[in-house]
Amino acid sequence: MGVSNCLRVRLLSEIWPKKEKPAINYSYVAHPSSHAIFPSRVYSCIIMSTSADRQELRSHTQTELSRDLGVSHASAIVVGTIIGSGIFLVPSEMMQDVGSAKLVYLAWVVGGVLSFFGALTYAELGAMRPQAGGEYVYVRDAYGPTAAFLYAWTWFVIAKPASVATIVVGLVRILGTFPIFSFFSAKIISTPFSLTWGQIVAISAAILISVLNYLGVKKAGEFQLIFTLLKVAIILGIVVICFGGAGTISGTGWSNFAGTFSGAKGGVAGFMAALVATLWAYDGWNDLNMVGGEIKQPERNIPIALIAGVATVGVLYVLVNAGVQYVLPANAIAASPRPASDAVAVILGRFGAGIVSAGMAISLLVTLNGTIMSGGRVPYAVARDGYFFRALAEVHPRFHTPANAIVVQAVLSIALLLLGANFGQLFSLAIFAEWLFYMIATSTVFVFRHREPDAPRPYRMWGYPVVPAIFVLVAAALLVYTFKNEWPNSAYGVLVILAGLPFFAYFARKKKA
Repeated sequence: MGVSNCLRVRLLSEIWPKKEKPAINYSYVAHPSSHAIFPSRVYSCIIMSTSADRQELRSHTQTELSRDLGVSHASAIVVGTIIGSGIFLVPSEMMQDVGSAKLVYLAWVVGGVLSFFGALTYAELGAMRPQAGGEYVYVRDAYGPTAAFLYAWTWFVIAKPASVATIVVGLVRILGTFPIFSFFSAKIISTPFSLTWGQIVAISAAILISVLNYLGVKKAGEFQLIFTLLKVAIILGIVVICFGGAGTISGTGWSNFAGTFSGAKGGVAGFMAALVATLWAYDGWNDLNMVGGEIKQPERNIPIALIAGVATVGVLYVLVNAGVQYVLPANAIAASPRPASDAVAVILGRFGAGIVSAGMAISLLVTLNGTIMSGGRVPYAVARDGYFFRALAEVHPRFHTPANAIVVQAVLSIALLLLGANFGQLFSLAIFAEWLFYMIATSTVFVFRHREPDAPRPYRMWGYPVVPAIFVLVAAALLVYTFKNEWPNSAYGVLVILAGLPFFAYFARKKKA
């Protein structure tokens, strides 16, 4: 095809706004379906022979996500998102399950090692494919768009909104322990539906953090970093108070580590229940990979943040648990709804319990920020592939964030909050699906190693193939255990996943049209 057969030649300056003109370093530009080659004297020329070509060129002008997050921000996302309220609460549940300090520690170690194995695997995947959406990208490239869409469907429609709702309600309940906030339980209206001040505060918290993430990932990253450091300082302070302040108080000391709780569930079932509790406390390390498209030097910073972040959390969890057990005997831990608060209260009284409650509130606020930040990137990635509503693929031209996806995620979360207690059941439904996709996403490392042996891998995980294989096998065992013991919710979780198939079929047909 010669020059005369081309419909027209357009200067790039006619299409790109002056402030967004890309730097073209080529001396000549040739149309892929033409033998014609044109010198780029004025600025640069492109042969536009079809409307598809023009659309393709315009697609390059779309605003993209900005890589504004450094290694410190990335590490704060890992640490800050993982540490929520779990470490302050689950020691009680774990003691009820296993009945001894030694087995509680074993569960913490096994859960930490398993999470670390998952982080090692995700470090290789994230460095290899540092794109927005994280797990969605890995599942898509390994197993195709159908499986990837079902993951994104479950994550965006159920898991993330329910997670946001759970976090903000937990935040309100903690704040409600302070006398000044005792009015949270009071109703504002009773008809046509019930609405309390606590729900208003929960909704406001979800909106506030969503707005922060809307205004820029750098702002959200700075918030995450500053308050994660504060969170870590509070946790270390709790540890110091427990070990340094107990002194000669009756019932405290190293002898507590040999104590037992006679009413424990015990056995394999008890240990598995305790392990599930630890994994819930460790949950959130995968969120970093969802913002992989906004991390500077991702081939370096993603592995560092994942490995260092999960290791840091593991150390903090063991220290807090040790501090609690140093102050409280096994029976007291099993009977306490908030072991960390009660341990500090033994030493500092009511004031100490308030310190822990304030720390829990800050902890949940940071977890909320990380959850909202990561959640908006999954629907954005799906929409960019053409399998979801196109509006969700748009990036804000000024703030460089997936603004529409963040707004829709906030709306879904608020809807769950207005439903009252129903969102808690939805969150339980998502747990089975969550671990199913953890297992599937981790397994993609085997696919990529086999299918793309020579592909660039900035970070090659330690222990391959044993480490990811252990993670996949243990995840499979947990799925079997969860399905057996929570089979109604697990079955509903499967139905939630499969409910995405008609929507995928619709968007797939629309994409082909």
